[in-house]
Amino acid sequence: MINIQNVTKYFGKFRALDNVSCQIAGGEIVGILGQNGAGKTTLMRILTGYLPPSSGSVTIGGDDVNKKPLAIRRRLGYLPEVPPLYPQMTIREYLCFAAKLKDIPAKDIRVKVDKALNECTLFSAQHKLIGHLSLGFRQRVGIAQAVLNDPDVLILDEPTKGLDPIQVRQIRSLMMNLKEKRTVLLSTHVLTEIEQVAQRVLMLDRGKIIADSPLAELYKTHGGSLEDIFFKLNAPPREEAST
Repeated sequence: MINIQNVTKYFGKFRALDNVSCQIAGGEIVGILGQNGAGKTTLMRILTGYLPPSSGSVTIGGDDVNKKPLAIRRRLGYLPEVPPLYPQMTIREYLCFAAKLKDIPAKDIRVKVDKALNECTLFSAQHKLIGHLSLGFRQRVGIAQAVLNDPDVLILDEPTKGLDPIQVRQIRSLMMNLKEKRTVLLSTHVLTEIEQVAQRVLMLDRGKIIADSPLAELYKTHGGSLEDIFFKLNAPPREEAST
């Protein structure tokens, strides 16, 4: 499904990704871990076509992300760390707007929006202004726009950042429901989310992959909890800005 080959990314002289290669099969749930500045968000933005790699290539379902960006985006659902929401719109208005941006045919928009509202438990709140919603509800709206086009690949960047414990549980439950029949890439600093949702862990440190294996094998190889393994494998933090 996803083939990442020798991807390197520079921002000026700073090397955010360093010759990253991996393959992700259809239907896999992959947790992407790393400290701030490890390259997680940069990798996700390259996968979605929002950033080009400095070198290397990414293909999804056989299509090159750089050569066929529009075709790729039709197959992807992406929740960035800060969802691009419009506070003056209602939830339904925003999702209809997002559906048009995703080139969903006009005749299908109502059905797709209704499905996303139901899937993300937003139907009863569909006419509320986004600006009046709690942070947890806004994250649900962000996830709803990501699944509007029934994507083969769902990419979630810090979906529970800033949420309270109840909201975290609600979003985590939503992620568990959404992962069926989709390839999911989840970036988070909350290790319990990876343990509960992911089948496989891809761990980055300073732009390089330092671990890539099923979660069960990671436990077997290194012992201890995922938190223990994370601290064991990662170098001390550095001062560069997060990428």
